[in-house]
Order: sequence, then structure tokens, then C-alpha cells
Amino acid sequence: MTWEHVLAFNAVLIVSILSPGAAFLMAVRSAIVNGRRAGIATGIGLGTMASLWTLAALLGMDALFALFPWAFAVLKTGGAIYLLYLAVKTWRGAATPLDAAPKAQGRAFFDGFLVNLGNPKSVLFAAAVLVVVFPTNLAGTEIAFITLNHLTLEILFYTGCALVLTAPVARARFLRAKFFIDRVAALLLGGLGLKLLLQR
Repeated sequence: MTWEHVLAFNAVLIVSILSPGAAFLMAVRSAIVNGRRAGIATGIGLGTMASLWTLAALLGMDALFALFPWAFAVLKTGGAIYLLYLAVKTWRGAATPLDAAPKAQGRAFFDGFLVNLGNPKSVLFAAAVLVVVFPTNLAGTEIAFITLNHLTLEILFYTGCALVLTAPVARARFLRAKFFIDRVAALLLGGLGLKLLLQR
């Protein structure tokens, strides 16, 4: 493994994080609705699970899913159901004032972790991109470095998002449009959940 491999991986990872999806939507909404600490905790949860998918891919997860296709089906279905649950919860809470719906950091971490546990983008990124970017027969220390690098990059990104989105100006603008933003977020989460559930 060379530094060129690591730079290529980081470039693809940044594009993947920035692309619209359940993880990014979850991080943005958590920071604005529940505050800076909850937003950072959600990002850490998202990054932890995403980096675990990277570790699993480097250890041969694609071969495991090929051998046991039902395992991926169970994971996909569980992730879809959780996204639909979040969609319903977000829709119902659209009219709820922010102060009436606080979220503990532990719960925020768990929510982020669960979203990426069943997030198809995380699974496909880990299973497809990594085997193309990195050479085969990586040493244990190299696998550990790649996994830690992934976790660090995700945490830095989502922490930065939380710091920007919880600024007074951004939060004030969200408060004025909370009902409509929550309804749009619910529709997007629901759409992602249904797409994942029906996808073959």
C-alpha cells in the first residue's frame, strides 16, 4: 500500500459523504434540531459504522455476502424499516417545537450507527470501492490504518457540519422553516427506505 492509494481512497470517500443520502440528511437534521453535541454524536455514530463496513470489506465481507445472500437481504430489509421509522417520526414531529424534543448524545450516536448499519451506500462503498482502490493481501497494520483513517475523516467532516449548522444564523433560519424542512426530510427518508425495501 502506498500514499497514493490512501489519497485516492480519501478522495472517493469525501465524494461519497457529500452525495445526498440518508447519512448526510441524518447528520444535518440532528445538528440543527438537537444541537451541536447531538450533531457531533450522530456523526461519530455514522462514522463508526461506516468504518466498520470498511474493515469488514477489507476482511472479505463481499465473499461472505456471496456465500450467504440472505444475510445481505436481512440487513437491507432492517435498514429500510429503520429509515421508514425515522421518516414517520420526523413527519409527526414537524410541528413540535425544538425545545420539546431534546435528544441525548448516546441516543444520537445510536441513531447514526443504525442508519449506516443498513445504509446501502455504506455497504456498496465498502464492498466495491475498497477492492478497486487498494491492493490485495494487505497487512494487518495497513487494514487498521485504513479503517482508522476512514473513521477520522468521517468524524472531522460531520463535526465541521455540526459546528457550521449550529451557528446562530443557520439555526434561526431553520427555526423559521422547521415545519417544511422536517416534512421534506421525512419524504426523503421515506423514499430512501421504500427504494431500499423494494430494490432487488
